[in-house]
Amino acid sequence: MHNESKENGMIMFINSAGVVLAYLLLGVSLWLSVDVPLATKGYWGMGIVLLTISLINVVKYKFDMRMNADRINRIEEARNEKMLEDALRED
Repeated sequence: MHNESKENGMIMFINSAGVVLAYLLLGVSLWLSVDVPLATKGYWGMGIVLLTISLINVVKYKFDMRMNADRINRIEEARNEKMLEDALRED
């Protein structure tokens, strides 16, 4: 179990570094583009930030749904195990 958290930590670090690098390169690209007016650059920047927030929310809700399903499955497994134990005791 400890190795899984290390692997997940490494994957999260690589993904986070990729996001930071993408934002950095996008910022440099917007900063250096002289043909695009400042209002358009701001509009693009706001769109990208809002898209990022939406993607984070989608991932969070999917994760929450999966955790709820896992919790329900664990409760059902415990109930089934208890029923089996009770049935074996009666015999």
